[in-house]
Amino acid sequence: MTSRPAPAGRPLFDIADIVRAHRGELEAESCLSPAQRQVLSAIELCRTAALGGHLDVCRSCGHQHPAYNSCRNRHCPKCQALRQEQWIAARAARLLPVRHFHVVFTLPRELRSLAKALPRPVLDALFSAASGTLSDLGSSRLAATLGITMVLHTWTRDLRFHPHVHALVTAGGLAHDRKAWVRTDPSYLFPVTMMGTVFRAKMLACLHRLHEQGVFASFDELRDPRAFDRLMARLARVSWVVFAKKPFRRPDHVLRYLGRYTHRVAISNSRFTAVTNDAVTFRTKHGKSATLHPLDFLRRFVQHVLPDGFHKIRHYGLYAGTAVADALPAARSLLAPNTTPPTNSAPPTWRDRLCSLTGRDVDRCRVCGALVDHLPLASCDIRSRAPPLRRAA
Repeated sequence: MTSRPAPAGRPLFDIADIVRAHRGELEAESCLSPAQRQVLSAIELCRTAALGGHLDVCRSCGHQHPAYNSCRNRHCPKCQALRQEQWIAARAARLLPVRHFHVVFTLPRELRSLAKALPRPVLDALFSAASGTLSDLGSSRLAATLGITMVLHTWTRDLRFHPHVHALVTAGGLAHDRKAWVRTDPSYLFPVTMMGTVFRAKMLACLHRLHEQGVFASFDELRDPRAFDRLMARLARVSWVVFAKKPFRRPDHVLRYLGRYTHRVAISNSRFTAVTNDAVTFRTKHGKSATLHPLDFLRRFVQHVLPDGFHKIRHYGLYAGTAVADALPAARSLLAPNTTPPTNSAPPTWRDRLCSLTGRDVDRCRVCGALVDHLPLASCDIRSRAPPLRRAA
């Protein structure tokens, strides 16, 4: 693998190069799931001629530039910026004009191997236990329904497996009789020790149900009839971590903050600092970095591929889809009774959003700024990749 100079504003290294160079070694030693193989293929081909594209030809100076299609895979680090902006715009219409708390629910280390082997049922249970904790405490302590949006992450900054959900929670809720908005204490949502205790009880109850249904029968570590009971006993003794931050004051800050989490992938290309045939170095946190062999890097990366159809973003309470027609408007009318409903103006196009993100108009020549024609791309060398330029940070 060789490095090459990168155009201004574009990361120097690309995870696609690591996949191309070392995917064969990974598949030779590991049994990858269909979803993992699909993600590697998508990343490998993203913004190459293999996925098609078009040729931008300037009407004035004649400059030609090939533009290749993206893979649009949710695990690809090059395909999230535009989707993130679209998601933020869609959620803006539902966001309530109140402060929001950021709460994080983390699975204890004793459950990581089970979650890695059976991600769908265990991560579903994580969502259920975390959302149930917030909803039940909102009901019992406030007699109100909260607005909750949750996002799943499975990684640490050095790509180790660490399942946890980030929750954005309204600082209050709609009273059960829908006649008032009940506010929380301005400095905290609920006591974190209480949230941890309730979260543990709900997660253990979910695991017991899954065990009774035989969901864990294929997991080697639980083949011993007494193994599950021993695991539950250990989990009942440890503290379950729930972390809560101070509330955000402005709703637009909430959306921007949450948007960073909803479409974040395990690693971005901008975090790579060095890539060779023998080592991959990337930034972690607090100014530190990690160096792995490329094969070890790919092993860590693929363990964060979610099962097909698994929803990593979920909404509950006032932000659930079932609340859009009645509970959410009722809450909004109490919080902002004199607010004029938004007009049905045409939403920005993907070209508008891309221009806002990158500062580049795709209908204008990169050289002289004149209009360009987008012509079909008949054939191109797959090695000649041309990702869109990214605005320098």
